[in-house]
Amino acid sequence: MPMFDRSITTILFDWDGTLADSARRGYIAFQETFQELGLAFDCDIYERIYSPNWYLIYEAMGLPRAYWEKADRLWIQHYGHEPPQLVGGGHQTVMELRHRGYLLGVVSSGSACRIRREVDELFLPSVFGVVICSEDTVNKKPHPEGLEKAMRSINRSREVCVYVGDSPEDIEMSKRAGLLSVGVRSEYPGCKRLPNAGPDLYMDSIIQLLECF
Repeated sequence: MPMFDRSITTILFDWDGTLADSARRGYIAFQETFQELGLAFDCDIYERIYSPNWYLIYEAMGLPRAYWEKADRLWIQHYGHEPPQLVGGGHQTVMELRHRGYLLGVVSSGSACRIRREVDELFLPSVFGVVICSEDTVNKKPHPEGLEKAMRSINRSREVCVYVGDSPEDIEMSKRAGLLSVGVRSEYPGCKRLPNAGPDLYMDSIIQLLECF
């Protein structure tokens, strides 16, 4: 696997699917949320149009906009508070990259109350120099606002950063921000479309990052 340019000093990660093993819990939370709202949950639509911008899922499922805020609260409730887990090789990867001197960060479309809690519970706050969540931006993925805000926060230019994600929206966001992009396979349905999004590098496991940086 090719090595990236040594000018790269900063690696920014998506959270769900890329680092956090959350696909199953997220799927169940969507099902239970729609059930509580009295709407049918169409698994085929979910598989076909899944996006880290969950409002696209609400829209495709026919959930009226007036219920979106309530659906957000219900999703968090149904997602629950089980101890979070990283994907296989995730902990080893981030710890080794930090040991090698890279500045690491998270740019996620997930809710801050959940993402920051999970980062804390996994004893990773000191590993990440910045954590950007849904509430920190106005525009959602694939708009580059999240990455741009992260780079400003840690005073890094796009030329020294790379973004790692598991969805086509992650890759598009990275391109729009002018960053190198790494696509990583995950259990989320959107990952099926990931290779066609044209990441600069595609890998089957997060631990393969250690072959490149």
